[in-house]
Amino acid sequence: MATLGHIARESSDIKRLAQFYKEIFGFEEIETPDFGDLKVIWINLPGAFAMHIIQRNTSTNLPEGPFSATSAVRDPSHLPMGHHICFTVSNFDSFLGSLKEKGIETFQKSLPDGKVKQVFFFDPDGNGLEVASRPVS
Repeated sequence: MATLGHIARESSDIKRLAQFYKEIFGFEEIETPDFGDLKVIWINLPGAFAMHIIQRNTSTNLPEGPFSATSAVRDPSHLPMGHHICFTVSNFDSFLGSLKEKGIETFQKSLPDGKVKQVFFFDPDGNGLEVASRPVS
């Protein structure tokens, strides 16, 4: 069974966007891992879901959304830095195996502390998706 983990949004001004969601919807800023050069703010809507606001990087050539793409986006390795929805699953390895069986191109990584495994891929319409393992304590 999958649950919603987070939604990621790119912005040219991550502080402005985080402040908007805090003021309008009641999101709270939460601890954000250090991703080095990648600037990110993590916010959480208590009892609901988290949002990762990521500094836009025009060099990745990711579209702002699936309908603004001028051609198909095929490389999921840029998705950690772009718009995506994240689901969390209890059996990550089994889920990953099912993606491979279906021939879906993926990009895998882990959070810097290694406690959460991640796989990124696209749905048939070009929307970015992430599936993450449940955190290891």
